Amino acid sequence: MTYCVGLLLDSGLVIASDSRTNAGVDHVAIFPKMTIFERAGERVIVLTTSGNLAISQAVINHLQQAIHDNQEPHLLSVSTLFEAAQVVGKAIRSVHHNDAEALRQQHTEFLQSILLGGQIRGEAPRLFNIYAAGNFIEACQQTPYFQIGETKYGKPILDRVLANGTSLDEAVKCTLISFDSTIRSNLSVGLPIDLFVYRTDSFSTIERHHITETDRYFSQLRKGWAEGLRKVFSELPAPPWHQGE
Repeated sequence: MTYCVGLLLDSGLVIASDSRTNAGVDHVAIFPKMTIFERAGERVIVLTTSGNLAISQAVINHLQQAIHDNQEPHLLSVSTLFEAAQVVGKAIRSVHHNDAEALRQQHTEFLQSILLGGQIRGEAPRLFNIYAAGNFIEACQQTPYFQIGETKYGKPILDRVLANGTSLDEAVKCTLISFDSTIRSNLSVGLPIDLFVYRTDSFSTIERHHITETDRYFSQLRKGWAEGLRKVFSELPAPPWHQGE
């Protein structure tokens, strides 16, 4: 399992993924799940993947090979993020065509989800959630974020804090607390976290962070969040029907 989050805000995007993969408690490894495609000053496209790791790598390889062989349309030639989502969906369907039957014979599901976000010059930043069938939905003002993978533990903080006008700094805090909550409750999600912050119209990939156990800010954030929760909890009123000593 994995955990990936994408936030679409008025000021840009925040996209993050964990790096843990596991095939049982005795086979845990670290693999990056974030891939960035860029053309300086013209486009930045970020993908994060969840699901079967072999499927994820096959999809990414399809996308990279299409660019290398100039098989249009590809992610560096499309004119909109909607078309980019279509290209990724087509790559997923191609891998499904090649591998789904063999997986079925091994009693393995074809599991794949991809978040695609970024900006192509001429349009605003956009964010898509692409499913195993290759179809997708787009984030909107009413739903400014997507999660894939192990989503339930990190969702409450996103629901309580995020809005379109949330600043990128606040969004980063919210994202990392969402990851901390997930990591605490699910052993299949773990550090390092790959974090990408994109500012609208920057067409830059400079704000990339690889967060490990020794990251001072993340340690400070998770400690402050835990202590704050305990403090607020202790200050809540007791139930009125409680007959205390």
